[in-house]
Amino acid sequence: MCGICGFTGTINDSGGALKRMTELITHRGPDSDGFYQDENISMGFRRLSIIDLQDGDQPVYNEDRTLVLTFNGEIYNYRELRKELEELGHSFYTKTDSEVLVHGFEEWGEKLLDRLRGMFGFAIYNRKDGSVFLARDFFGIKPMHYMEVNGHFVYGSEIKSLLAFPGYKKRFNEKALDNYLSFQYVVPPETFYEGINCLLPAHYLWYRDGRIAIKRYWEPRFRPDESMTEEEAVAKIEEVFENSVEAHKISDVEVGCFLSSGVDSSWVASYFSGQKAFTVGFGEAERYNEISWAEGVAKEKELDHYTHLITAEEFWNALSGVQYFMDQPLADPACIALYFVSKLASERVKVVLSGEGADELFGGYRIYHMPDSNSRYQKIVPAFLRRAVGAVMAHMPDFRGRDFLVRASRPLEDVFIGNASMYNLKEKKKLLKRPELATNPSRTCRPVYDRVKDYDDVTKMQYLDINLWMVGDILLKADRMSMANSLELRVPFLDREVFRVASTIPRRLRVTGGTTKYAMRKAAERHLPKATAEKPKLGFPVPIRVWLREEKYYQIVKEEFTSEAAARFFHTEELLKILDRHYQQKEDTSRKIWTIYMFLVWYRTCFRRDYTGKKEAGSEQPLANSGR
Repeated sequence: MCGICGFTGTINDSGGALKRMTELITHRGPDSDGFYQDENISMGFRRLSIIDLQDGDQPVYNEDRTLVLTFNGEIYNYRELRKELEELGHSFYTKTDSEVLVHGFEEWGEKLLDRLRGMFGFAIYNRKDGSVFLARDFFGIKPMHYMEVNGHFVYGSEIKSLLAFPGYKKRFNEKALDNYLSFQYVVPPETFYEGINCLLPAHYLWYRDGRIAIKRYWEPRFRPDESMTEEEAVAKIEEVFENSVEAHKISDVEVGCFLSSGVDSSWVASYFSGQKAFTVGFGEAERYNEISWAEGVAKEKELDHYTHLITAEEFWNALSGVQYFMDQPLADPACIALYFVSKLASERVKVVLSGEGADELFGGYRIYHMPDSNSRYQKIVPAFLRRAVGAVMAHMPDFRGRDFLVRASRPLEDVFIGNASMYNLKEKKKLLKRPELATNPSRTCRPVYDRVKDYDDVTKMQYLDINLWMVGDILLKADRMSMANSLELRVPFLDREVFRVASTIPRRLRVTGGTTKYAMRKAAERHLPKATAEKPKLGFPVPIRVWLREEKYYQIVKEEFTSEAAARFFHTEELLKILDRHYQQKEDTSRKIWTIYMFLVWYRTCFRRDYTGKKEAGSEQPLANSGR
């Protein structure tokens, strides 16, 4: 795993600028750096050595050195591709997976992407015509950002590299705040920085003759085979997942795994007998502490198990540093837990496997039961009455059952925006100093839904989560929190071959009346205790609801809510109402509080930070360090 950055053209002190940009992502690759520069381009690279430890430095070249590659990721079928390319006459000078990309691009051009199995974000520069080619993997496991500044095309694995490019004037993109408040993350390709974009998953970009051209090369389409039996589905899932885990374990360094109490990571861990596994938790309550349950799986599978109990003080002290590494605010509390488990693992291994992606591919979230629940209600209650009840409930304080009555009164496309849904249009207008910026979050989702009009509602939800939630939240925090600790995180569920099978599983074998991920759980049950395979999903539970009712943390958040930055964007009296309702136990508004609080911590830590190496007036250094 590595980090890349670069820019076209020449500027004053191009070498110094490139070095500063590259140093800012040292945490992505502390083992070595590498550079390529000519009159047309400057390319930087940081390396975390995983494969071909001796000769795997980058940039990497083709035979006549007309193509220059920098690459972040892993290609799991690189040995097969190398053999094919050698038979076609290509000569290799390293044993890395990286070199497969440069020869493969020379041979097949853009069609190389159709042959890859892996996670990647890479740049290839053609010295003959001056063109630059960027590509991002199928699901968005690895990041890629880009911008144009004064005729220069600038790109990088992380936004902080781009911010250090001379000539870029940092400007806050207030429009991004609208979607962030609803989704709890910045919906790509937008970012909080004007002019900086995120290259979407399964897309490639050409920069030629001063112009950007972007194209999607793959799409995760579901094509259920309704004739498939349960036994066939279970067997196919088991076979393809075992194959994926073995492919993802390819490495020249030791590989470990994350282990929670859930079926996803437990199934991954079942293939790691005698190897290292890592778990973190909070406090003593089982709801927030998965360690004891994970220890049972570790003992069953004879894992070398390492654990850490995160204290409240540790958690809160890490927030500023976590947002620094995130580059953009993320209000998912699990990202802090992921930071700590990555830190724990990085002390002993360089690579871990984790369970991200299983829920989106196989139908694992509890909210995927919503279409069935709505259907039963809609059969009993006439449409006009449902609409009237939903309209009234939308204006009521939160209580058990309210959200169901609101959702069941409307079409799926108007109510489901993904796994996180924080502030609606009315709430945003009330909060924002510029209410005209507020939009209905369903408007953002509509183009995604439009591509799958013929899907059933459960599959529509999965498709939306794969394209929005998984990219903006799940994979963003997985990459940033592992890389903050110089740890490579691999996700065997998010494999093209695994998706090929998952896309054919009938809806009835994904989400049933009693469970989620039904067929996948049955496949996992062949390797795990039945109780683990059937355990309901918890995610990465974090006790923010409890902490925000303690005086100490209530006061910390209150101070942020009454700050100058808060007053710039929000009506602070409304923020305090939300905070006090939770503190006084009138309503659980913890996630809404956290969404605003994380934005303000990020703004204080990152946006007011000068990435040329100095602090802007009033800015603060992040609390966490930049590596292990």
